[in-house]
Amino acid sequence: MSLKSQRRLAAQLLGVGESRVWIDPERFEEVSSAITRREIEHLIKDGAIKAKPEKGVSRGRARIRHEKRKRGRRRGPGSREGAAGARLPKKRRWINTIRALRDTLKRLRDSKSITPSTYRRLYIMAKGGVFRSRSQLLQYVKASGLLVKRRGAVRRG
Repeated sequence: MSLKSQRRLAAQLLGVGESRVWIDPERFEEVSSAITRREIEHLIKDGAIKAKPEKGVSRGRARIRHEKRKRGRRRGPGSREGAAGARLPKKRRWINTIRALRDTLKRLRDSKSITPSTYRRLYIMAKGGVFRSRSQLLQYVKASGLLVKRRGAVRRG
């Protein structure tokens, strides 16, 4: 005999899907004779009917993938999804660039390669996004003749 109606009632009472209802095969006759909600409740209390545990999604493969990525694997162009801006946001890229530019400017000023007034002007330009990289900044400084001429330098030639 089919236990379809008993399974349906048990699923409602246990608050799970019908596929998660476990019925004790030893007590098949007892369960098949139960037709009311009260009888099914009684069988649940007795342990003849139980809810099977929920099946989850295994994280095993994800853990392995994560370990590989930590070692630098699976990061090539074929594995990348999303735009470049999604992997390294514009703001983060800007922070990295401006920090490098400001560091370069400070080193030039501290080594007396540029004057404080030139430093200030270049600092403002960097903030305005004029320079895309350290090399572009240094190229501009050299091309504009902003480097301070060293006095007392020995000339050879």
